[in-house]
Amino acid sequence: MSSPKPLKVGFQMDPVEAVDIGADSSFRLALEAQSRGHSLVYWTPDKLAYVEGRVVARGQTMELRRTRGDHAKLGPMAEIELADLDVVWLRQDPPFDMAYITNTHLLERVHPDTLVVNDPAWVRGWPEKLMVLDFPDLTPPTAIARDLDTLKAFKARHGDVILKPLYGNGGAGVFRLTPEDRNLNSLHEMFSVLNREPLIMQKFLPAVARGDKRVILVDGEPIGAINRVPAEGETRSNMHVGGRPEKVALTDRDREICARIGPRLRDAGQIFVGIDVIGEYLTEINVTSPTGLQELERFDGTNASASIWQAIERRRA
Repeated sequence: MSSPKPLKVGFQMDPVEAVDIGADSSFRLALEAQSRGHSLVYWTPDKLAYVEGRVVARGQTMELRRTRGDHAKLGPMAEIELADLDVVWLRQDPPFDMAYITNTHLLERVHPDTLVVNDPAWVRGWPEKLMVLDFPDLTPPTAIARDLDTLKAFKARHGDVILKPLYGNGGAGVFRLTPEDRNLNSLHEMFSVLNREPLIMQKFLPAVARGDKRVILVDGEPIGAINRVPAEGETRSNMHVGGRPEKVALTDRDREICARIGPRLRDAGQIFVGIDVIGEYLTEINVTSPTGLQELERFDGTNASASIWQAIERRRA
C-alpha cells in the first residue's frame, strides 16, 4: 500500500512551548503527523482572524521532538492562509466561552475544503456536558439550571449531588454536596458573580471512588480506555487535579454506550472524542479538546494517534 500524500497541517492550540510532552494529546497528534511526513504550522487561538473574505492566522512553522525543555522548533511569525492547508486541528482548551464559539464560526468558513478536526459546527453545537442530554437512559439524574430553587429541589430529591460549571473543564469548580451540606446558596452566589451561565447538577455516583473512565473513540469506534482514580480525599478524578491514570479494559457496558453514540459522532465529523464513564453511567462527551492519547499508548501500546491520522488521511485521499 502506498504512503499517504503529505498534508499541510495547522494546529490551533494553547502555547506549544508550555505543553507537557509526556501527557499532552495535541503534542502527540502533531508528533505523529510529523512522523507520517506531514508538515506543521501552529498558532494560538488569539491569532485567528477573518480579513476581507479570508480566514487567516498569525502563526509559525513547527518541528517537534520528544526532548524535555527543547521540544519545539518554531519558524518566524507569518500570515497563514487557512484555505491553503489540508487539515486544521481545533485543539485549544476550554473554557467554552464566546471567544471559543467565535473561533468555531471562523473555522467553519474553511471547512470542509480545509478539513477541520473536529467539525467546528458540531463542536459548537455539542458542548461536553450538553450532548449527553440526548441519552437520558445512559446518564445519571441531571439538572441544568440557573434558578436556585430548581437546584435546591433537585438536591432535595437526590441528596448527594455534584455541582459544577456547565462550560468548565479540567475539574475546576466541581463541588460535591452531601445531604448535610449547607453550601448550595453560597456556591450559587459565587458562580453568579463569575458569569450568567447555568450550572449543572448530577446525582453523585459512589463508583467514582473506583475511577472515572475515559474511553477514546476514533470515527465513532472505541479503541481503548484509561481509568482516572481520584486522589485520597478528593472527589474529582481529573488528571489536572491529581487524578491517577491506570490501565483498564473496556466493559460490555462501555461498548453498549459507544454503540449508541458512536454513529452520531461519526456522522457529525467528530473524529477524536473522549467520553467519561463512571460505573454504568455516561457523564460527558468531550469533543472540544479530548485528552488521554499518551496514557492509552503507555498502558496498552495502542497508538490512537495513528488511528486518528488514518481516519483523516482517508478523508483527504
